[in-house]
Amino acid sequence: MEKNEKNEKHEQFLKKYSGIMDTHNRIPLDLYERYNVKRGLRNPDGTGVLVGLTEIGDVHGYIMEEGDKVPVKGVLRYRGIDVKDLTKGFQKEKRFGFEETIFLLLFGYLPSIEELSNFKERIGEYRELPDQFTEDMILKAPSNNIMNKLARSVLAAYSFDNDAEDTSVWNMLRQSVELIAQLPTMAAYAYQAKAHYYMGESLFIHKPDPTLSTAENLLQMIRPNKAYKAIEAEILDLSLVLHAEHGGGNNSAFSTHVVSSSGTDTYSAIATAIGSLKGPLHGGANIQVARMMDNIKEHVKDWNSEKEIADYISKILMKDAFDKKGLIYGMGHAVYTLSDPRAEVLKEKARELAETSDRMEEYFLYEKVERLTPGIFQKLKNTNKPLCANVDFFSGFVYSILNIPEDLYTPIFAIARIPGWCAHRVEEMVSGGRIIRPAYKSVSPRLAYTSLENRD
Repeated sequence: MEKNEKNEKHEQFLKKYSGIMDTHNRIPLDLYERYNVKRGLRNPDGTGVLVGLTEIGDVHGYIMEEGDKVPVKGVLRYRGIDVKDLTKGFQKEKRFGFEETIFLLLFGYLPSIEELSNFKERIGEYRELPDQFTEDMILKAPSNNIMNKLARSVLAAYSFDNDAEDTSVWNMLRQSVELIAQLPTMAAYAYQAKAHYYMGESLFIHKPDPTLSTAENLLQMIRPNKAYKAIEAEILDLSLVLHAEHGGGNNSAFSTHVVSSSGTDTYSAIATAIGSLKGPLHGGANIQVARMMDNIKEHVKDWNSEKEIADYISKILMKDAFDKKGLIYGMGHAVYTLSDPRAEVLKEKARELAETSDRMEEYFLYEKVERLTPGIFQKLKNTNKPLCANVDFFSGFVYSILNIPEDLYTPIFAIARIPGWCAHRVEEMVSGGRIIRPAYKSVSPRLAYTSLENRD
């Protein structure tokens, strides 16, 4: 059979049966209500179904009074410590905080000077990838999507571990520290490989520096001349701290709990979390925000006209503009109602950066979209549900001012979040004890078997 004929028959097959597949996988929405099924593990009021306990992260965005959900200002705590206090402490003492945050998440307390120094040394020493890993696992098989390459690289690291299946706490800690240290290197090399093989740019492979912070090290590895400014490293470090953990219920952390409860290995668990984070409704939202804002900039002629901006926001929400999905990316959150503390901290830094980078007009456009969207959403959707900017709304803007390529926006999220994933994995392995297995009710009609010759 000729190749063109083969392709045409395959296309006809896909066209016919994709429609059939779509029809046979559409469950009527009224059935969810009839059987009291919590879609997305959400209660009717939008609160999450309680499925577990954790000591790692606390995401607080509302209180319950007499059965009603009451919005409050958002608070995020890492091991009981308010993340705003954490970041203020790092900034006041003028030092990088991500490595200390990793220690806090893994071990449950803030380290002493000696402990932190020793921990930074361990992280630095583990940054280099195993012999031939870069050549065989990354450069010989480049990917157009860095997140997919990260997941594949983490799975490939299994093959270089002689104790990959050992789930003792000692061994999971070793694996966690190694993966936390190596993920930035994997991301930097995966980006360089994509830039070279898919975009025709020169290939630059810089060795990780064990003496630098994670933020400094990442910046020097992704840039051809290894150059970066102190303010760039400082703000990237802040972003890493803000993204490091977000409770056990966020999609990627919950995925980590689910697969870890089966007793699988660390590499499989972390690769699963990366796959979850890649989604545009989770970590991939920061790229969608950047693309949405580019679309708004293109179609809104007067950035000072709130009416013109509001009209275009309405078009997006009504599925008449941008990607026609009816979403204002970066606005709204499953838990936060009045505010996302991470977004508040990052917004402040975004303004500082914009002031020094001649980007204030663009910053004010972001601010207007943030301010106008809740009211427009409530009017169009006929709801009084509060809506606030989440951390994704300003993160892409900050990264663009830092001249970080868009391809690395979500991988940076993964680099930041892997300490939280590792902490949740250990917590599940130590305290879980049972495989996570929720129920699904079958609503399929009962059918009788018919012999092959009697089928239409």
